[in-house]
Amino acid sequence: MKPDTETLAPAKPSSRDGMRTDQVAAQLRKLIVSGALPPGQRLSERVMSEQFEGISRTPLREAFKILAAEGLLTLEPNRGAVVTALSLLEVEAAIEVLSGLEALAAEPACELITDKEIAEIEALHAQMVAAHDAGDLMSYFQINQTIHQHMVDAARNPVLSRIYAAECARIRRYRYAGNQQPARWHQAVREHGEMLNALRDRAGPVLREMLRRHHKAGWVVSRGVLEETLSAADVSTTGTRQQRRNATASKRSK
Repeated sequence: MKPDTETLAPAKPSSRDGMRTDQVAAQLRKLIVSGALPPGQRLSERVMSEQFEGISRTPLREAFKILAAEGLLTLEPNRGAVVTALSLLEVEAAIEVLSGLEALAAEPACELITDKEIAEIEALHAQMVAAHDAGDLMSYFQINQTIHQHMVDAARNPVLSRIYAAECARIRRYRYAGNQQPARWHQAVREHGEMLNALRDRAGPVLREMLRRHHKAGWVVSRGVLEETLSAADVSTTGTRQQRRNATASKRSK
């Protein structure tokens, strides 16, 4: 499996004026989703400009606004951009909503989807399987999310599609965590093959139940990964606080 985090290596500028806003947003989005930029981390404009060579403050600020609209960043007074941190309960609630939206879309999608749209999903599925076989988790995840959005869009309900897309963006990094367990990743690929068959057969009720099970299984793994991550963060934070208290006490005793 290829590493699923990316370092803050300098990026080559695309023009004399530096990288465009959408390129900056794409770079930062990957770093947030992969966990290279963890929840709660403040993104300094100065540091980011130095890390990504060629980025001026203006496109960087615009990129921050894009990611804030997606829910990946929070723009705080006096702190600037901070990677959004959600609680397990918030993520679980969002997963329930997404599962319900996909279930709602399943039957009309099977009724209304065109052969051309199925062919597009088949092509995406082949790319996703190739990314899995290559151990490229980030590419796999991005294609996976596109497939799910395509299935929802096939229901021809623009309000449903819009809400689904917005909520997906907000918890993207938390869903990514579930595929970091190899066994779940392999199983998810098999489940996608079964869902594609149900879509080809226009079997709406079958697809609906498959999607529900798919989300449930994914969340069980994601929750476990996130609980371990949060526990490790709590231990680290507690240790740091204790070190500070010890240092303060030592100074007072001198």
